Amino acid sequence: MVISITDKACDQIKEMMKEETADARLRFGVKGGGCSGLSYSLGFDYEINEELDMVEKINDIPVVIFKQDIPIIEGTTIDFKQNMMGGGFSIDNPNAIVSCGCGSSFRAEGREGTAEKC
Repeated sequence: MVISITDKACDQIKEMMKEETADARLRFGVKGGGCSGLSYSLGFDYEINEELDMVEKINDIPVVIFKQDIPIIEGTTIDFKQNMMGGGFSIDNPNAIVSCGCGSSFRAEGREGTAEKC
């Protein structure tokens, strides 16, 4: 597996998928931006490009990852944390050499993005 998803995150994703169509897949990857250079992308997608995307089933969730992002996100864990202010997904990426204070952007060795303020 390229990434892992905790039980709490799986429960939250499955709950969110109930509102999507049957062909929905979770897409996880990175994009340029954020104050550290790259930011995470997490959402639902309905189409895949077999040449560019990799599809994995993780805990019964179909996950799509852009093949080019694999070296940057390999070993990443997606979790869901609930607190008094609400809840949200957290991402632990062992490839991040610098992370933003808000936790939504990072820099990985050998991959630069366009820096923006959080």
